[in-house]
Amino acid sequence: MRSAIIDLGTNTFNLMVVEKNGSTDYNILLETKYPAKLGKGGINDNTITPEAMERGITALKTHLNTMAPYNVEQITCIATAAIRSAANGKDFVSRVKEELDLDIQIVDGQKEAQLIFDGVKQVVPIGDERVMILDIGGGSNEFVIANKDGVIWKHSFNLGMARLLDRFQPSDPITQDEIDSVIAYLKPELQLLYDALKKYPTKILIGSSGSFDTIAAMIAAIHHPYLEMTKITSYQIPIQHFKELHKKYIASTIAEREKMERMDLQRVEMIVLASIFIDFVIDEFGVEEIWQCAFALKEGAINQIINKTF
Repeated sequence: MRSAIIDLGTNTFNLMVVEKNGSTDYNILLETKYPAKLGKGGINDNTITPEAMERGITALKTHLNTMAPYNVEQITCIATAAIRSAANGKDFVSRVKEELDLDIQIVDGQKEAQLIFDGVKQVVPIGDERVMILDIGGGSNEFVIANKDGVIWKHSFNLGMARLLDRFQPSDPITQDEIDSVIAYLKPELQLLYDALKKYPTKILIGSSGSFDTIAAMIAAIHHPYLEMTKITSYQIPIQHFKELHKKYIASTIAEREKMERMDLQRVEMIVLASIFIDFVIDEFGVEEIWQCAFALKEGAINQIINKTF
Protein backbone atom coordinates (compact mmCIF):
# COMPACT_ATOMS: atom_id res chain seq x y z
CA MET A 1 0.00 0.00 0.00
CA ARG A 2 1.31 3.46 -0.92
CA SER A 3 0.46 6.49 1.20
CA ALA A 4 1.24 10.18 1.01
CA ILE A 5 1.61 12.64 3.86
CA ILE A 6 1.36 16.37 3.20
CA ASP A 7 2.50 18.50 6.13
CA LEU A 8 0.97 21.96 5.61
CA GLY A 9 3.48 24.04 7.53
CA THR A 10 3.43 27.81 7.96
CA ASN A 11 6.29 28.30 5.51
CA THR A 12 6.60 25.03 3.63
CA PHE A 13 4.23 22.30 2.48
CA ASN A 14 6.18 19.04 2.80
CA LEU A 15 5.26 15.92 0.83
CA MET A 16 6.34 12.36 1.57
CA VAL A 17 5.23 9.24 -0.33
CA VAL A 18 5.82 5.89 1.35
CA GLU A 19 5.15 2.23 0.71
CA LYS A 20 4.14 0.03 3.59
CA ASN A 21 6.70 -2.70 4.23
CA GLY A 22 5.32 -5.33 6.57
CA SER A 23 2.97 -4.60 9.43
CA THR A 24 4.84 -1.73 11.13
CA ASP A 25 7.51 -0.51 8.68
CA TYR A 26 7.66 1.55 5.50
CA ASN A 27 9.98 2.63 2.70
CA ILE A 28 10.22 6.28 1.69
CA LEU A 29 9.72 6.64 -2.07
CA LEU A 30 9.62 10.40 -2.41
CA GLU A 31 10.25 13.54 -0.36
CA THR A 32 9.82 17.07 -1.65
CA LYS A 33 8.67 20.47 -0.46
CA TYR A 34 7.06 23.65 -1.77
CA PRO A 35 7.50 27.15 -0.26
CA ALA A 36 3.83 28.01 0.28
CA LYS A 37 4.58 30.76 2.85
CA LEU A 38 1.05 30.45 4.16
CA GLY A 39 1.76 32.67 7.14
CA LYS A 40 3.33 35.55 5.23
CA GLY A 41 1.57 38.86 5.78
CA GLY A 42 -1.05 37.59 8.21
CA ILE A 43 0.43 35.23 10.79
CA ASN A 44 0.34 37.69 13.71
CA ASP A 45 -3.12 38.88 12.70
CA ASN A 46 -4.38 35.31 12.82
CA THR A 47 -5.37 35.32 9.19
CA ILE A 48 -4.36 33.75 5.88
CA THR A 49 -4.13 36.48 3.26
CA PRO A 50 -5.72 35.96 -0.18
CA GLU A 51 -2.23 35.80 -1.70
CA ALA A 52 -1.15 33.17 0.81
CA MET A 53 -4.26 31.11 0.07
CA GLU A 54 -3.37 31.12 -3.62
CA ARG A 55 0.17 30.00 -2.81
CA GLY A 56 -1.25 27.21 -0.66
CA ILE A 57 -3.56 25.97 -3.42
CA THR A 58 -0.68 26.10 -5.92
CA ALA A 59 1.55 24.14 -3.53
CA LEU A 60 -1.06 21.40 -3.12
CA LYS A 61 -1.69 21.20 -6.88
CA THR A 62 2.06 20.87 -7.41
CA HIS A 63 2.29 18.06 -4.86
CA LEU A 64 -0.66 16.23 -6.43
CA ASN A 65 1.03 16.39 -9.82
CA THR A 66 4.32 15.22 -8.33
CA MET A 67 2.81 12.20 -6.62
CA ALA A 68 0.60 11.19 -9.58
CA PRO A 69 3.07 8.62 -11.03
CA TYR A 70 3.31 6.85 -7.67
CA ASN A 71 -0.29 5.55 -7.65
CA VAL A 72 -0.91 6.64 -4.07
CA GLU A 73 -3.92 4.99 -2.44
CA GLN A 74 -4.19 7.22 0.65
CA ILE A 75 -3.42 10.91 1.14
CA THR A 76 -3.26 12.43 4.62
CA CYS A 77 -3.02 16.22 4.90
CA ILE A 78 -2.01 17.66 8.27
CA ALA A 79 -2.37 21.35 9.09
CA THR A 80 -0.49 23.00 11.92
CA ALA A 81 -0.05 26.51 13.38
CA ALA A 82 -0.79 28.77 10.40
CA ILE A 83 -4.15 27.16 9.70
CA ARG A 84 -5.21 26.30 13.25
CA SER A 85 -4.59 29.83 14.51
CA ALA A 86 -6.13 31.66 11.54
CA ALA A 87 -9.68 32.95 11.82
CA ASN A 88 -10.19 31.92 8.19
CA GLY A 89 -8.26 28.66 8.48
CA LYS A 90 -11.41 26.60 8.02
CA ASP A 91 -12.20 28.61 4.87
CA PHE A 92 -8.91 27.41 3.41
CA VAL A 93 -9.72 23.83 4.45
CA SER A 94 -13.14 24.06 2.77
CA ARG A 95 -11.67 25.54 -0.40
CA VAL A 96 -9.08 22.75 -0.63
CA LYS A 97 -11.84 20.16 -0.24
CA GLU A 98 -13.98 21.83 -2.91
CA GLU A 99 -11.23 22.45 -5.47
CA LEU A 100 -8.86 19.53 -4.88
CA ASP A 101 -10.98 16.98 -3.00
CA LEU A 102 -8.40 16.77 -0.21
CA ASP A 103 -9.37 16.45 3.44
CA ILE A 104 -7.17 18.49 5.77
CA GLN A 105 -6.90 17.48 9.41
CA ILE A 106 -6.07 20.38 11.70
CA VAL A 107 -4.00 19.15 14.67
CA ASP A 108 -3.56 21.06 17.91
CA GLY A 109 -0.16 21.87 19.38
CA GLN A 110 -0.10 18.89 21.72
CA LYS A 111 -0.87 16.49 18.88
CA GLU A 112 1.78 18.16 16.72
CA ALA A 113 4.38 17.71 19.47
CA GLN A 114 3.46 14.02 19.80
CA LEU A 115 3.77 13.49 16.04
CA ILE A 116 7.22 15.09 16.12
CA PHE A 117 8.33 12.78 18.92
CA ASP A 118 6.96 9.77 17.04
CA GLY A 119 9.06 10.83 14.07
CA VAL A 120 12.27 11.44 16.00
CA LYS A 121 12.14 8.22 18.02
CA GLN A 122 12.28 6.15 14.82
CA VAL A 123 15.86 7.14 14.06
CA VAL A 124 17.42 8.57 17.25
CA PRO A 125 18.16 6.12 20.07
CA ILE A 126 16.50 7.62 23.14
CA GLY A 127 17.48 5.81 26.34
CA ASP A 128 17.07 6.27 30.08
CA GLU A 129 18.53 9.78 30.00
CA ARG A 130 16.05 12.55 29.28
CA VAL A 131 16.31 14.52 26.06
CA MET A 132 14.69 17.75 24.91
CA ILE A 133 13.34 17.73 21.36
CA LEU A 134 12.83 21.05 19.58
CA ASP A 135 11.01 21.55 16.30
CA ILE A 136 11.30 25.10 14.96
CA GLY A 137 8.41 25.98 12.69
CA GLY A 138 7.09 29.08 11.01
CA GLY A 139 4.03 29.46 13.23
CA SER A 140 4.97 27.52 16.35
CA ASN A 141 7.86 25.79 18.08
CA GLU A 142 7.31 22.43 19.75
CA PHE A 143 9.30 21.26 22.77
CA VAL A 144 9.19 17.67 23.98
CA ILE A 145 10.97 16.22 27.02
CA ALA A 146 11.18 12.44 26.76
CA ASN A 147 13.14 9.28 27.47
CA LYS A 148 12.82 5.62 26.39
CA ASP A 149 9.53 5.34 28.29
CA GLY A 150 7.95 8.03 26.11
CA VAL A 151 6.91 11.66 26.38
CA ILE A 152 7.30 13.20 29.85
CA TRP A 153 6.24 16.73 28.91
CA LYS A 154 5.36 18.56 25.72
CA HIS A 155 4.12 21.98 24.66
CA SER A 156 3.64 24.06 21.53
CA PHE A 157 4.62 27.74 21.74
CA ASN A 158 3.38 30.33 19.24
CA LEU A 159 6.94 31.50 18.66
CA GLY A 160 7.52 30.35 15.09
CA MET A 161 10.01 32.13 12.90
CA ALA A 162 7.37 33.66 10.60
CA ARG A 163 5.78 35.23 13.68
CA LEU A 164 9.10 36.58 14.96
CA LEU A 165 10.08 37.87 11.53
CA ASP A 166 6.77 39.68 11.17
CA ARG A 167 6.91 41.06 14.70
CA PHE A 168 10.52 42.32 14.75
CA GLN A 169 11.25 42.92 11.04
CA PRO A 170 15.01 42.90 11.71
CA SER A 171 17.56 44.96 9.84
CA ASP A 172 19.81 43.43 7.20
CA PRO A 173 22.07 42.45 8.89
CA ILE A 174 20.36 42.22 12.26
CA THR A 175 21.61 44.57 15.00
CA GLN A 176 22.60 43.65 18.56
CA ASP A 177 19.73 45.78 19.91
CA GLU A 178 17.31 43.77 17.78
CA ILE A 179 18.81 40.50 19.02
CA ASP A 180 18.41 41.72 22.61
CA SER A 181 14.77 42.61 21.90
CA VAL A 182 14.05 39.14 20.53
CA ILE A 183 15.61 37.48 23.59
CA ALA A 184 13.74 39.78 25.97
CA TYR A 185 10.52 38.77 24.22
CA LEU A 186 11.28 35.04 24.37
CA LYS A 187 12.01 34.77 28.09
CA PRO A 188 8.51 35.38 29.51
CA GLU A 189 6.88 33.54 26.60
CA LEU A 190 8.82 30.37 27.48
CA GLN A 191 7.90 30.31 31.18
CA LEU A 192 6.28 26.87 30.88
CA LEU A 193 9.55 25.50 29.47
CA TYR A 194 11.53 27.00 32.37
CA ASP A 195 9.16 25.27 34.79
CA ALA A 196 9.34 21.94 32.93
CA LEU A 197 13.15 21.89 32.82
CA LYS A 198 13.35 22.62 36.55
CA LYS A 199 11.26 19.52 37.11
CA TYR A 200 12.76 17.39 34.31
CA PRO A 201 16.28 18.71 33.64
CA THR A 202 18.23 17.58 30.58
CA LYS A 203 21.38 18.70 28.79
CA ILE A 204 20.69 16.99 25.45
CA LEU A 205 18.92 18.86 22.66
CA ILE A 206 17.58 17.09 19.57
CA GLY A 207 16.56 19.46 16.79
CA SER A 208 14.06 17.96 14.39
CA SER A 209 14.10 18.79 10.70
CA GLY A 210 13.68 22.35 9.35
CA SER A 211 16.31 24.85 10.44
CA PHE A 212 18.37 22.14 12.11
CA ASP A 213 18.71 20.35 8.77
CA THR A 214 20.18 23.50 7.22
CA ILE A 215 22.51 24.14 10.16
CA ALA A 216 23.73 20.53 10.18
CA ALA A 217 24.30 20.54 6.41
CA MET A 218 26.30 23.78 6.57
CA ILE A 219 28.47 22.56 9.45
CA ALA A 220 29.03 19.22 7.70
CA ALA A 221 30.13 21.06 4.56
CA ILE A 222 33.06 22.43 6.56
CA HIS A 223 33.93 19.57 8.90
CA HIS A 224 32.69 16.48 6.99
CA PRO A 225 32.74 17.61 3.34
CA TYR A 226 32.35 14.11 1.90
CA LEU A 227 29.34 13.23 4.04
CA GLU A 228 26.15 12.91 1.98
CA MET A 229 23.54 14.41 4.29
CA THR A 230 20.60 12.95 2.37
CA LYS A 231 21.88 9.48 3.29
CA ILE A 232 21.75 9.97 7.05
CA THR A 233 18.93 10.70 9.46
CA SER A 234 20.86 12.27 12.36
CA TYR A 235 24.02 14.29 12.84
CA GLN A 236 25.77 15.52 15.97
CA ILE A 237 26.29 19.27 16.00
CA PRO A 238 29.23 20.26 18.23
CA ILE A 239 28.25 23.36 20.18
CA GLN A 240 31.46 25.14 19.19
CA HIS A 241 30.67 24.57 15.51
CA PHE A 242 27.13 25.87 15.99
CA LYS A 243 28.43 28.97 17.77
CA GLU A 244 30.80 29.68 14.88
CA LEU A 245 28.00 29.40 12.34
CA HIS A 246 25.67 31.48 14.53
CA LYS A 247 28.18 34.35 14.53
CA LYS A 248 28.38 34.10 10.77
CA TYR A 249 24.57 34.21 10.44
CA ILE A 250 24.00 37.27 12.61
CA ALA A 251 26.79 39.23 10.88
CA SER A 252 25.50 38.44 7.38
CA THR A 253 23.04 40.04 4.98
CA ILE A 254 20.40 38.10 3.10
CA ALA A 255 22.48 38.43 -0.08
CA GLU A 256 25.52 37.00 1.71
CA ARG A 257 23.57 34.09 3.15
CA GLU A 258 22.23 33.20 -0.28
CA LYS A 259 25.80 32.49 -1.35
CA MET A 260 26.71 30.35 1.68
CA GLU A 261 27.47 26.71 0.93
CA ARG A 262 24.46 24.41 1.49
CA MET A 263 22.18 27.23 2.57
CA ASP A 264 18.53 26.34 1.98
CA LEU A 265 17.38 29.33 -0.05
CA GLN A 266 13.89 29.02 1.42
CA ARG A 267 15.36 29.78 4.85
CA VAL A 268 17.65 32.74 4.13
CA GLU A 269 15.29 35.21 5.83
CA MET A 270 14.34 33.13 8.88
CA ILE A 271 17.57 31.24 9.62
CA VAL A 272 18.99 34.16 11.62
CA LEU A 273 16.03 34.22 14.00
CA ALA A 274 16.07 30.42 14.21
CA SER A 275 19.75 30.52 15.10
CA ILE A 276 19.11 33.18 17.76
CA PHE A 277 16.38 30.98 19.21
CA ILE A 278 18.65 27.91 19.32
CA ASP A 279 21.55 29.91 20.77
CA PHE A 280 19.23 31.25 23.46
CA VAL A 281 18.04 27.73 24.38
CA ILE A 282 21.64 26.46 24.55
CA ASP A 283 22.81 29.24 26.85
CA GLU A 284 19.69 29.64 28.95
CA PHE A 285 19.23 25.94 29.74
CA GLY A 286 22.82 24.75 29.78
CA VAL A 287 22.61 22.45 26.76
CA GLU A 288 25.79 20.36 26.42
CA GLU A 289 24.97 18.13 23.44
CA ILE A 290 23.06 18.81 20.21
CA TRP A 291 21.80 16.40 17.57
CA GLN A 292 19.98 17.09 14.33
CA CYS A 293 17.25 14.64 13.32
CA ALA A 294 15.88 14.56 9.78
CA PHE A 295 12.64 12.88 10.89
CA ALA A 296 9.80 14.97 12.30
CA LEU A 297 6.03 15.40 11.94
CA LYS A 298 5.37 13.64 8.64
CA GLU A 299 7.41 10.57 9.65
CA GLY A 300 5.56 10.52 12.96
CA ALA A 301 2.25 10.72 11.13
CA ILE A 302 3.01 7.78 8.85
CA ASN A 303 4.17 5.80 11.89
CA GLN A 304 0.86 6.48 13.62
CA ILE A 305 -1.13 5.67 10.47
CA ILE A 306 0.61 2.33 10.02
CA ASN A 307 0.13 1.51 13.69
CA LYS A 308 -3.49 2.73 13.48
CA THR A 309 -3.07 5.32 16.25
CA PHE A 310 -3.51 8.47 14.12
